[in-house]
Amino acid sequence: MDSEPHPPVAPLTARATIRFGDRFVMESEARATPIGLLAIGGLVAAILLSIPPIVRAKRAGKALPPPRD
Repeated sequence: MDSEPHPPVAPLTARATIRFGDRFVMESEARATPIGLLAIGGLVAAILLSIPPIVRAKRAGKALPPPRD
C-alpha cells in the first residue's frame, strides 16, 4: 500500500521572501490542499458576486420617498 497522500489531499507549499537592504527581511510560507484552494476560490467568488447587488441597493435607496406616518 502506498503511504503517499492522494493528489486531492496532498498539500501544496508556496514560499516568499522580501528583503530591503541588510536589516529588513520578511518571509512567509503558505500550505494548502487543492480542495482547500477550491474552497477559497468559492468563497472569493461568493464575495465578489455579492458586491453588485449591495451597490445597486445602496443607489436605489436614495430614490425612495420618505416613509408615511
